[in-house]
Amino acid sequence: MRAVALTIAGSDPSGGAGIQADLKTFHQFGVYGEAAVTLLTVQNTRALSRVEIMPAGLVKQQVQAVIDDIPPAAAKTGALGNAAVVETMAKLAATFTFPLIVDPVMISKHGARLISPEAEKVLKQSLLPHAFLVTPNIPEAESLTGMKIRDENDMRSAMHCLRDLGAHAALIKGGHASGDPVDILSAPGQDSCERFPGARIETRHTHGTGCTYSAAITAGLALGYDLCESIRIAKSFIQAAIQNAPNLGAGYGPVNHFAEPIQQKN
Repeated sequence: MRAVALTIAGSDPSGGAGIQADLKTFHQFGVYGEAAVTLLTVQNTRALSRVEIMPAGLVKQQVQAVIDDIPPAAAKTGALGNAAVVETMAKLAATFTFPLIVDPVMISKHGARLISPEAEKVLKQSLLPHAFLVTPNIPEAESLTGMKIRDENDMRSAMHCLRDLGAHAALIKGGHASGDPVDILSAPGQDSCERFPGARIETRHTHGTGCTYSAAITAGLALGYDLCESIRIAKSFIQAAIQNAPNLGAGYGPVNHFAEPIQQKN
């Protein structure tokens, strides 16, 4: 039977981020993708000019409709917008029988805020306790924990803080640090935090990297890989997607969602 994954996130009409990036990634992994829209944006590679958040009840109905008919093996959240949507997602997540990846999308590539301060507070208090994995970049991790992150030791401390907030596991992405990007995972059963190194690629075509990375992890989990292997495969995929970006747009262009995933199950 075909593996199924669900994304609960915002829409990017330029196709580089949000549900568009998630669905492309699911498809590239051979996973059937479903999508519940949380917000609409008006954006391209150069700017984001408008955000319209869906009513929380409408988001809930979308999620329930797909779960009742085609239940996913794994799901992820992206931009959630406001406190009502986050609270609704937290209540739904409490009933999920599949792993939920929480990608705490806060700021767009153009610098526009995609979650209100009130919603961020609800995310910390209500949604993180239902997260199988939370995947912040360094600025997002700093915002969620109140910590300043300067090096890998700080990343480890922040991950423990995220797990203290209730997340089952935490992966902090090191792309905003200097040097080659290293992502670090803290999960139950680990004696120490696991490192996932990458190579720094000098490019402006990085729109949607966080969405694509978390979607690839979600796809790996839906296919039956364990958490560490899902992250290894996803890290390789996003590295190739950035390396071979299609050079589209005049601003922050999208990554290459045609990159080949590795080590897929039949």
